[in-house]
Amino acid sequence: MTKPWIEGRFEENVVFTTLEQAINWAQQSSIWPMTFGLACCAIEMMAAGASRYDMDRFGAGAFRATPRQADLMIVAGTVTYKMASRVRRLYNMMPDPKYVIAMGACTVGGGPYFKYGYHVVKGVDLVVPVDVYVPGCPPRPEALLEGLMRIQDKIKGKRINKRNGVRVEDELPIPHHSGWVDAPGGDAPLTDHQKITKS
Repeated sequence: MTKPWIEGRFEENVVFTTLEQAINWAQQSSIWPMTFGLACCAIEMMAAGASRYDMDRFGAGAFRATPRQADLMIVAGTVTYKMASRVRRLYNMMPDPKYVIAMGACTVGGGPYFKYGYHVVKGVDLVVPVDVYVPGCPPRPEALLEGLMRIQDKIKGKRINKRNGVRVEDELPIPHHSGWVDAPGGDAPLTDHQKITKS
């Protein structure tokens, strides 16, 4: 004999899933970004964390001051060659899995310094692997939130056995004032991805 008070009582509260989906759900709902602003784009990053835009509703409201507790690096602003080694060192200190958002025109491709800025890296993807690009000068907080949602989508589709685990060398070559590497054989300019990452 069936008991009608049991049937249909718990259907709305039971979720069937895999361990992989549960882990991905937990990770995408608790992203901890690192406070890392380099220029004017950092103001928009701070605005995105304020009450009007409320990054905390995406689980990313706890900005960490140390890379060892963060899993998302939002590079917001102009990355110079002098700062590039520090960006890489901070990236290597972050635990796996780790993600990077390049925020702003200067971070994505050099911005207004692209042609004549000898001291500016022509895109942070020459220094660390970038997962999401948020263009703009500076991008609006809504654009950063959209980039954060793209990171969550990336985490949602992640397989457990495919960890990020990318470690790049800490030391960068010292740039010459002309932007060319002083190496025998007339190597490519320092803006070449292979030269900067030494991969």
